[in-house]
Amino acid sequence: MTYSIVARHESNGELGVAVQSHYFSVGSVVSWAEPGVGAVATQSVVEPAYGPRGLGQLRRGASAPDALRRLLADDEQADVRQVAIVDKHGRVAVHTGPRCIREAGHRVADGVSAQANMMERPTVADAMIDAYRASAGDALAGRLLAALEAAEREGGDIRGRQSAALVVVAPRATGRPSEDRPVDLRVEDHADPLGELRRLVELQASYRRIEVADELAATGDIEGALAEYEAAHAEQPDNAELAFWHGVTLAASGREEEAREPLERAFRESEGWRELLRRLPASGLFPDDEELLDRITAGGSRPRTPAEDWQRPSPPAG
Repeated sequence: MTYSIVARHESNGELGVAVQSHYFSVGSVVSWAEPGVGAVATQSVVEPAYGPRGLGQLRRGASAPDALRRLLADDEQADVRQVAIVDKHGRVAVHTGPRCIREAGHRVADGVSAQANMMERPTVADAMIDAYRASAGDALAGRLLAALEAAEREGGDIRGRQSAALVVVAPRATGRPSEDRPVDLRVEDHADPLGELRRLVELQASYRRIEVADELAATGDIEGALAEYEAAHAEQPDNAELAFWHGVTLAASGREEEAREPLERAFRESEGWRELLRRLPASGLFPDDEELLDRITAGGSRPRTPAEDWQRPSPPAG
């Protein structure tokens, strides 16, 4: 009882699946993907086993159409299932059972399938494919998200909305989780699941910049690292974590005055950031320079503790 999309990006071979529904934690049952193998969306009167079983068929060399035929042949409830599969070569197969609750249907294009049931209007799948194809120059995560948003504009789930998920996997497995599964985000229960999902996608992209910056810093490219930290901070100006590490890198690089603004941004959110900065030298993550630490942690005000209040001398009488 949902709408979803499975796709293989024609440019880089990434595979992905995205879904939205008026159903709690829809991503835990509908969306399945494996790097270098394929992606599966299983919905309607959902059979979650279609996910791992479909991927298993692909892993053993079956095409998407062959894998789907085998799944349906073993299922006495195939008439109420809706399932779509894309394999690593971009071959697509989809099934909408005749007993799926209307409006139900699907649309297939090169390397992509959109499917929906219990929709307000029968045009949802068409809107999803049109949006996906119109964003051909974008990364796969953005294209999948655009398709979900198009479905919502077209009317979406007749019951409303509740949860969403988006998964993107690599065209080949590397054994490095962050590379094999660059996007794996779920919104379990939210008044605006697609709005929240987009926020998370954008937030994750900023954190990816931090990972790149860390790698650049480790190789000695401090200017390159600072550029990435600054960009991440600019993208998420209210994020204390990104502000803190941007400030730390600036200060450690001798750019003390530039470091004050991002560090003060973090300190305003929590005194924990100020204390964390003082702990970094012991881990080799900041210069062991007490004077520098005193200068950059002295700015701003902090609440007094109860003990400090108790010890505060009384004002003079008279």
